[in-house]
Amino acid sequence: MKITILYFSQSGNTERAAEMIKEGAESAGDVEVRLMNLAAGDGAVDGDFLSESAAVIVGTPTYMANMAWQLKKWLDTDKTRLAGKLGAAFATANFAHGGPDIAVLGILQHLLVKGMLIYSSGTGCGKPIIHLGPVAIAGELDKSRDLFVLFGKRIAEKALELFG
Repeated sequence: MKITILYFSQSGNTERAAEMIKEGAESAGDVEVRLMNLAAGDGAVDGDFLSESAAVIVGTPTYMANMAWQLKKWLDTDKTRLAGKLGAAFATANFAHGGPDIAVLGILQHLLVKGMLIYSSGTGCGKPIIHLGPVAIAGELDKSRDLFVLFGKRIAEKALELFG
């Protein structure tokens, strides 16, 4: 089963979080995970792999209590059919009060509009509870490592349960 982790990362924080999620997803079983950083420019997104993915996990740094404009532009303009796929979101931020939860909600809204099935594991998997998607503060990313790895594992397990 294929899983895409699509994100924008310029400073490297969101990319490090994506790598942690990838590690967790790969620990769940028979999955192939690819990271796609929109900051890499043209060719960053493997459209065929994305189309074949059962789950798409979307990440962003938080800018002005919102997702990066590069990710918003991709969500608004890309024509890849995402309907019916499992969707999830994560964010990084410079400050806890900087709106990373709002950025995650913005991503989830876009994924719902595209017809995706949204999953975060919520309270259903017990503690630690991941209500909307994990968030990490710059400079403290390593403290959140276990949460991001667990998030990736939970998303992959749910994708395998639904589509495997």
